[in-house]
Amino acid sequence: MTRSLPWIGGAALVALPFVYRSPYPLHILIIILIWSFAYTSWSVMGRFGLVSLGHGGFMGIGAYVTALAWNYGHVSPWIGIPLALLAGAGLAALVAYPCFRFRITGHYFALVTLALSGIVLQVITATRDHTGGSLGYTPERYHGGNSLWALQFSDKTTWYLIALAVWAVGLYVWHRVDRSMLRYALEAISEDEDAAAATGVHVTAEKLKITVLSAAMTALAGALYCQYQMFISPDTVSGISVSLQMVFAVVVGGIYVSLGPTIGAVITILMAEVLRISFGTRAVGWDNLVYGVLLVLFIVFLPKGILGSLLDLRRRAGWISS
Repeated sequence: MTRSLPWIGGAALVALPFVYRSPYPLHILIIILIWSFAYTSWSVMGRFGLVSLGHGGFMGIGAYVTALAWNYGHVSPWIGIPLALLAGAGLAALVAYPCFRFRITGHYFALVTLALSGIVLQVITATRDHTGGSLGYTPERYHGGNSLWALQFSDKTTWYLIALAVWAVGLYVWHRVDRSMLRYALEAISEDEDAAAATGVHVTAEKLKITVLSAAMTALAGALYCQYQMFISPDTVSGISVSLQMVFAVVVGGIYVSLGPTIGAVITILMAEVLRISFGTRAVGWDNLVYGVLLVLFIVFLPKGILGSLLDLRRRAGWISS
């Protein structure tokens, strides 16, 4: 019965938009799925002690490269999105390789990635003649607003199914990494790099693999968000605040559990919506304040996050009862 639960849950999620068609709840679910994929992308590397605060930059690259390629070159997102993934992965490799090669780790690596996130934000803002700057940017609508070539759909059911498929791919990648030799290499590296290298692990190469994979996935999340919302701005898809939001969501949900980032996405998105609906413009920035306070509390009292702590409790209960 337990093994069939994921299949039953998956079937229910696929059937949901055909049974319940209310636009606003579907919109919230789509946003949750997109951000769940982004948070899962961060946790793919974050769970191994590689704390990056630059993923907001990768998400921004994914969104803006896709939109700019479409507006200026009429390049279909089917081509623009792979270009965005290559750009995100290339930037990750460019920044991460010297860090790993010269043993810049821990807090110093986090600070380097934090600077990267800020630089991407500043570049987007400074090139306002092309990107719209702080005012935001809108991809051009294809004739009629529905086009497979332009990856534009007015029907929320279509977008829900796309977001659900991408989210499922994110979980699949997480599990593949979890069951691969890469996981054991990275765990050994996080414990002691010198000992791992002595056993034959190529430290720089292994860390670079997971970093590039995580960055490319995050760029895909940015591109998907751009295509769905049809409006992007530096504050919503890039910068330090987006990077910190990813860290908060993963820590709260559970960094060592595949569905932990999804739980974190449900909490963060619903919290932002409740604040927006309840307080309107008076609550601008409050979500970041709440994120910060909760992040400290969770790190101190629930370091394994909500889902991780619940699974621990379940294991202990099972051990005690046996």
